[in-house]
Amino acid sequence: MVALPAVRVTGWQATLLARQGRLFPFVPVLIGVGVGLWFALPQEPGMAAYAAALMLAGVGAAALLKGHDGWQIPGAILLCLSLGVLACGLRLWLVSAPVMDGRYFGPITGRIVLIDRSQSDAMRLTLDRVMLSDMPPGMTPARVRISVQKDQPQWQPEPGQTIMTTGHLAAPEGPVEPGGFDFARMAFFDRLGGVGYTRNPVVLWDLPVGGALWINRTRTYLAQGMMSRMDGDAGAFAAGVMTGDRSGLSPEAVAALRDSSLAHLLAISGMNMVFLTGFVFALIRYGLALVPAAALRVDAKKIAAVVALGVAAFYLMLSGANVATERAFIMVAVMLGAILLDRRALSLRSVAVAGTLILLYRPEGLTEPGFQMSFAATVALIVAFGAVDTAVLRERLPRWAIPVFTLILSSVVAGLATAPYAAAHFNRFADYGLIANLLTVPVMGAVVMPAGATAALLAPFGLAEPALWVMEQGCRWILWVAVQVAGWEGAVTPITAPGPWVLPVLTLGLAWIAVWTGRGRWLGLVPVIAALAIWGTASRPLLLVSGEGALAGLMTDAGRALSSPRGAGFAARQWLENDGDLAPQADAAARPGFAGEAGFRTFAVGGFQAVAIKGRGAEAAAGEACATFDLVITTARVSAGDGCVLLDAGRLAVTGPVALHPGGSGLVMTAARADARAWSGRTLPLAAEVLLAPRP
Repeated sequence: MVALPAVRVTGWQATLLARQGRLFPFVPVLIGVGVGLWFALPQEPGMAAYAAALMLAGVGAAALLKGHDGWQIPGAILLCLSLGVLACGLRLWLVSAPVMDGRYFGPITGRIVLIDRSQSDAMRLTLDRVMLSDMPPGMTPARVRISVQKDQPQWQPEPGQTIMTTGHLAAPEGPVEPGGFDFARMAFFDRLGGVGYTRNPVVLWDLPVGGALWINRTRTYLAQGMMSRMDGDAGAFAAGVMTGDRSGLSPEAVAALRDSSLAHLLAISGMNMVFLTGFVFALIRYGLALVPAAALRVDAKKIAAVVALGVAAFYLMLSGANVATERAFIMVAVMLGAILLDRRALSLRSVAVAGTLILLYRPEGLTEPGFQMSFAATVALIVAFGAVDTAVLRERLPRWAIPVFTLILSSVVAGLATAPYAAAHFNRFADYGLIANLLTVPVMGAVVMPAGATAALLAPFGLAEPALWVMEQGCRWILWVAVQVAGWEGAVTPITAPGPWVLPVLTLGLAWIAVWTGRGRWLGLVPVIAALAIWGTASRPLLLVSGEGALAGLMTDAGRALSSPRGAGFAARQWLENDGDLAPQADAAARPGFAGEAGFRTFAVGGFQAVAIKGRGAEAAAGEACATFDLVITTARVSAGDGCVLLDAGRLAVTGPVALHPGGSGLVMTAARADARAWSGRTLPLAAEVLLAPRP
């Protein structure tokens, strides 16, 4: 190996080296930067790019391990960035599976692996071992998901069952607007190659075989058992927090939990994991302490840690192992491992270990709100309680006040830390979330989770009913608080969606503040303030067009006006929420901006005349409209359209939904399907184009 030349260590290098033992929390941050850069690429990198990344990783590792002091920090940075890129490439290769090419209607056979519900409250079945008529195995998706839009009174679906039906399938949809949430990307990493629906009967083709999908079947069995003993949403909430199966919860309850900032109680993450494992740890430790013969001969704390770790591992599998739960499990495993090794259990290093492992194993988690909010809350809580531990908890507060102070501080800190991420992803801020959390978090930790764990321990002896009754009362209290708080006037403040670089810049600034020590940490305020300023001045598209051309949304002084009160409902809801507008589609369609009958809606955009045409006769009407209008949007495929810019079904099938912004002397169009990535179905990226310019 060639020795690296010596470097004179001065300035920032000396500062970094002096803090070298405390810089490990930057490792997942830098890996995350590499992951983020990979996802931001407009085109899929080839083998040459991965070979270069591997070579840079080797150089970085050599500099870190064998280089002089001046090379170690740059080497670590280079290694982490390269590992982020390489982890993405490896993950892409591991999950690659066929995706539907075009639309399919016909027989669908597959094994149920997951049961949940859509936003319209229809039952959805995710299937593997898929068989589609006349489709070769090499082109058949590894998984598909169908929405069952007809009651099945004679049949109760369970994981492991093989079913058959006749339905519609298509490739997962991409973003509803450029820069929006990309469901196709998420589906690709879940190996979900087709989504659709059926209005036909679903037939049970075969029963589960042996121990296949035993954890999924256990989840369903436990969830159904709790819901059969607890009526309504209380049982569904209990099933959700204990098993991760939220399919039984009504849309009204989900909305109330979301608008009161209590949805995190339903998600199995750090709080739920800590409540459960903490209860088990305390039960075993203090239970052994009550037996003198055992207390004198064994280390009760370490035995409790081993049992609690096993419970945490089972809870991870039972919940479905999403990113937030994996983070929570790794954190718990690190803490319990520290107890076994007689080390400090909770620190930023343990969070960094969790972040590093998840980003290397499942790098796509970086783009998901669960990952971002979970780590933001955990890091903020560790930093905040570390700052007040000596000054407040140990010296200035009486013992009785410490639990109250801890509850209030944790709710405030976690709420503030997750607020920007929740606002960016869900376009809303729950104004009374602090009050709701103060009223429910103690009940969650002291009643719901302990009662659930006790019920699980007593169920084999047929003695679970009292514990389930206690758990039900706690769940009913939480849901009651959610409904009351969500119903208060001004409970939700809508938030405009930020630009693509706001959250990355904000996160880097907050990470610097959290990890760095001394006065230099406040330099992180510069990117934080810059990100918030950019967010505050974010502009929304002047015009949005859905992927089928069935809906157009025009920004006006009264908010975004929609061309139709019905149809393309998901796109309409997302557009309005991204605008920071909570109006329903029908109200937005009543705003001034569009004129004419339902199938021929005229409007003006950026000084140009436009029309949206759909329904019977749309093809002929669109061809004729080009002589009069500058922009014609239609659901039909039009063969000729001289004299205008035409957005017909054929062009929109290539671009996906489009957005129009003012630019230069006309309008600039950007496409939602512009990137040529593995999940986009494109081979070459689409550049933004000038769509309209003044007619001569």
